[in-house]
Amino acid sequence: MRLPPELRCVVHGEPITPGGGHAADAPVESVSALVCSTGCRVPVVRGVPRFVTSDDYAAAFGWQWTHFQKSQLDSHTGTTISRDRLTRCLGGSLSIARGKTVLEAGCGAGRFTEILLEAGARVVAADLSSAVDANFANCGESSRYFVCQADIRHLPVAPRAFDIVLCLGVVQHTPQPEETIAALARYVAPGGLLVIDHYSRDYPATTPRRVLRDLLLRMPPERARRLALGTARALLPVHRALWRRRRGFGRLRRYLGRVSPVVDYYEAYPQLGAQLLSEWAVLDTHDTLTDRYKHFRGPDEIRATLVGLGLADVEVNIGGNGVEARARARGAAGSSRRATADDRPELR
Repeated sequence: MRLPPELRCVVHGEPITPGGGHAADAPVESVSALVCSTGCRVPVVRGVPRFVTSDDYAAAFGWQWTHFQKSQLDSHTGTTISRDRLTRCLGGSLSIARGKTVLEAGCGAGRFTEILLEAGARVVAADLSSAVDANFANCGESSRYFVCQADIRHLPVAPRAFDIVLCLGVVQHTPQPEETIAALARYVAPGGLLVIDHYSRDYPATTPRRVLRDLLLRMPPERARRLALGTARALLPVHRALWRRRRGFGRLRRYLGRVSPVVDYYEAYPQLGAQLLSEWAVLDTHDTLTDRYKHFRGPDEIRATLVGLGLADVEVNIGGNGVEARARARGAAGSSRRATADDRPELR
């Protein structure tokens, strides 16, 4: 893994280089730290640069993706579930990413990272959590790939430097979604594309899920994790039994969906097969019960945010996790210089 030219010191906006006298093109895995000319030092741990000192509010996601490292990767499931979602969000074709520089903010374990790389993109990926370890393990062999642990609201990259800025499954879990979207928009090159999604206001936050989540967020993280996983594993056999007995059991399944906190995909993705369906249910039940922040927005609210940022060609649709949107930065593609040593990020 080599340092991308867009990489910058978060504090000073200076270019980042390998420390310890290593050559500028030294593999990141071979150095212990990155440095800027002003003296900032960024540790490299397990081959990944760490621009933050902790997972902060995303710790539960870090645990989740390092323990379910391959669960949602199409290369592992043998399906096109992640590919189909990414294709739809990009506007209908992955060819838009070929030869492009993509910033993937909130990369998780790499379900979209691997598809972007397969599509021919050069990917700079970042996540606030230790999920970057799973992402690196899954995608680190590519020569067009870089990953770091960083806050997506203050990323260590140059502004206006990326053809595509992609953030799926993330914005609703940040403290202030509108601030997050504004931060992401600053990294889009003129004529480039911002692609996001967000939980909609009709997200199935049922009463059992809300009540249990409120309880778990008051507990120590380890105890909350055990309870979330235990709840999913205890109730999953009931979900599975009613799915297998679909004829005449539709009403019971609907009732179960209202009273059980478990998230299951038996109806949505039966192609996964019994084992992966169980794995996804446990994973996403943990996800929905332990996320520190969970915001909801309607299509009109997302559209207003994107328009308010001065973006053009705004498209907002209902789909996937809720609201899916994309918009372009104003200006002709290629009219802005690519990242150079003289660029400085817009810090807030």
